[in-house]
Amino acid sequence: MQQRGLRTERQKQLPIHYKGHTLAAPLRFDLLVEELVIVECKATAEYNIIYEAQTLTYLRLMQLRLGLVINFGERLVKDGFYRVVNRL
Repeated sequence: MQQRGLRTERQKQLPIHYKGHTLAAPLRFDLLVEELVIVECKATAEYNIIYEAQTLTYLRLMQLRLGLVINFGERLVKDGFYRVVNRL
């Protein structure tokens, strides 16, 4: 992605604030592309809907609209793309 000129941040940490306090461990997601799209990469034989819920939580906390979950554990990678949207 960087070779194509896209700005990416890897392993970005997201602190969690609740009632004026910062909770102990920040959340961490895999990729942030152009400060618009969150990408979560997985490598599991069985996909779980929890991955989409996790990505949706990241989107809500960052106030972003689009996320992708990519599961590299699928037989064909094209079958492992899951689109997650926030407030559409």
